[in-house]
Amino acid sequence: MQTKRGFLSLGSNLGDRMENMKKAIAALSDYAEIEVKRVSRVYEAAPMGKTNQPNFLNLALEIETRLSARQLLRVVKEIEKRLGRAEGPRWGPRIIDIDILLLGEERVKEEDLCIPHSRLLERAFFMVPLAELEPNLILGGERASRIAARLAKEQKVNAAFSL
Repeated sequence: MQTKRGFLSLGSNLGDRMENMKKAIAALSDYAEIEVKRVSRVYEAAPMGKTNQPNFLNLALEIETRLSARQLLRVVKEIEKRLGRAEGPRWGPRIIDIDILLLGEERVKEEDLCIPHSRLLERAFFMVPLAELEPNLILGGERASRIAARLAKEQKVNAAFSL
């Protein structure tokens, strides 16, 4: 199977948020089929949906993998569970949340998996870190940097620091 370039989003708003994301990156790197190529800076964002919870730290990862979208989903769900993520309410607090944003040219629209991510173009906490890594990426006919700038004005996202 051919190697694909992909982008993941990591988020955490419970416990030691930075440490949770470091552990998730290390766990992803432990898989022979996944190579973490680049990591964005860490951004802090207010929660969406359920707003009565701590702010999230978010970042984006560029990966290379031979895994299919379904295989990659299995890996990220297993890592989330291993790091202590419990099933909870939609948009609720998370020790770790790993979302597949893009995976090569793959297009998937299933109940539990949508690539590109179904809310990619709506969420500053996805787009700002992604645009840091790939500002000229074209999504929905527009540059990632422009989408990120627009969303960052609408939704509060602050650059925190490097990992």
